[in-house]
Amino acid sequence: MKQWWQKEVVYQIYPKSFYDSNHDGIGDVQGIIQKLDYLKELGVTMLWICPIYASPMDDNGYDISDYYAIHPQFGTMEDVEELIQKAKAMGIKIIMDLVVNHTSDEHAWFQEAIKNPDSPYRDFYIFKEGKEGHAPTNWRSIFGGSVWEKVPNEDNMYYFHAFQKKQPDLNWENPKMRQAIYDMINWWLDKGIAGFRVDAINFIKKNQAYPDGIADGTDGLCSCIDYSRNQEGIEVFFQELRKHTFDRHECMSVAEACGVPYRQLAPFIDEKDGCFSMMFDFNYCDFDIGDHEEWFIRKTWTPKEYRDMLFLSQQEVNALGWVASFLENHDQPRSVNKLIPIDEERNYYSKTMLGAMYFFLRGVPFIYQGQEIGMENACRHSIEEFDDCSSINQYHRALEEGFTEKEALHFVNMRSRDNARTPMQWNDATYAGFSDTAPWLALNDNYHMINVEKDRQDVHSIFKFYQAMIQLRQNSEYSDILTYGDFKGMKYQDEILAYQRSYEGHVVEVICNYSNTSQSVKLDGDIQVLLSNDDKIDGGLHLRPYGCVVVSIK
Repeated sequence: MKQWWQKEVVYQIYPKSFYDSNHDGIGDVQGIIQKLDYLKELGVTMLWICPIYASPMDDNGYDISDYYAIHPQFGTMEDVEELIQKAKAMGIKIIMDLVVNHTSDEHAWFQEAIKNPDSPYRDFYIFKEGKEGHAPTNWRSIFGGSVWEKVPNEDNMYYFHAFQKKQPDLNWENPKMRQAIYDMINWWLDKGIAGFRVDAINFIKKNQAYPDGIADGTDGLCSCIDYSRNQEGIEVFFQELRKHTFDRHECMSVAEACGVPYRQLAPFIDEKDGCFSMMFDFNYCDFDIGDHEEWFIRKTWTPKEYRDMLFLSQQEVNALGWVASFLENHDQPRSVNKLIPIDEERNYYSKTMLGAMYFFLRGVPFIYQGQEIGMENACRHSIEEFDDCSSINQYHRALEEGFTEKEALHFVNMRSRDNARTPMQWNDATYAGFSDTAPWLALNDNYHMINVEKDRQDVHSIFKFYQAMIQLRQNSEYSDILTYGDFKGMKYQDEILAYQRSYEGHVVEVICNYSNTSQSVKLDGDIQVLLSNDDKIDGGLHLRPYGCVVVSIK
């Protein structure tokens, strides 16, 4: 069944790094409002706003202290309401980030739970007594160290945090806590937003036996992933969440759910019984890091292997529901650095080839800020230059596992979340036009060469290529094919990543040369070139290195 949200093109904004309107070096909501014309020109139809709620910012807003308030560095609730209305007037919808696996330890609920063991808010979180002088289990948190933190002024009591110690997990086993979350979700939907991207949602169910695991590191701990992610019974929470919130509004919901096996997708996105409109599939995204998401364990890969993972994702997800297609987000390095490993080959052709490769997959395409001008990773020369708590923890984990400081820094530079969080590069002025004062996070040194103003003037403009992709998907005679059409992966030579979209007897094929040498592809039937990153493309489809083409086939 067709849904309104299948037609969207989403642009993700990391507000802290998008545009600073009040001269404090930090992006804000008014900065987003001032750039709405730019976003309209690009052609996107929806904005996903990363967390702007009240927060101590230990994890850059993913540690919320008040769901009903806006952090002053971003502005006010009135600013948010203005953004919703002005974006709506331009045909652009807003979705917010929803973080309900955990709160900040400065949230009023947790403060009351810590202060008073008899408070009903104690059961809003997960508290356990230690055993034999140790923490309740030997689980390691996602960001490193034990998942258990000692409660101040209580001899043997601990609270649980799957991520940072300042991010205590909510206890989803408590129906009163769940109802408080549902009330908050409905409050935001009533404000007129179009939905949510839902953070770390597959962590909300824990193994209620709380067993110890087999240690897998020199710290004597084991990853918490096997005990606090994708647990049996999570579908019960999902069904209730959908019934009490999403079903009451014609909204769009996008699940962030790392590490979900394809056989377990149904509770997430099954068209009839799944909780969410769509989900991000990380199975083809985090292919280059260790099994427990440890950055210092590197996996080798080839373009063919990547192609096969991408095609498997399309096959498995589309069998059940809908996917959110993406190359980058605020938790990922820049895609061109990850997917084009050789520095000299990162250019207009490789960046637009990657764009075409993912944009026309079956699913809703997401564009991360700066992706549309080809922004790249920023190299940092010491761990002190990083802001991201996960990067810092991964660095120290690598040292614990016997790597040198140089090796650990290399691993973190490759995967750091700070890579995507450097300020948006608007022009080549001081501070890249992001602000007129030093920004909260150091800029990428290449902003003089890669910025919005320069790219839009370039003959080979990545921005204009993204514009053209959006127009082809949204406003052409091929729009229905590229939105609703079936997916079929094509197998040519290993260097070619190609697929077809077909709908009501019409076929469009996307062909990408994922190599640094020229390649040729022979197609049967009459073809019409709809889009290409190569001005010299011909009917024989001789593709230059990193060339790409979208054709209709009759």
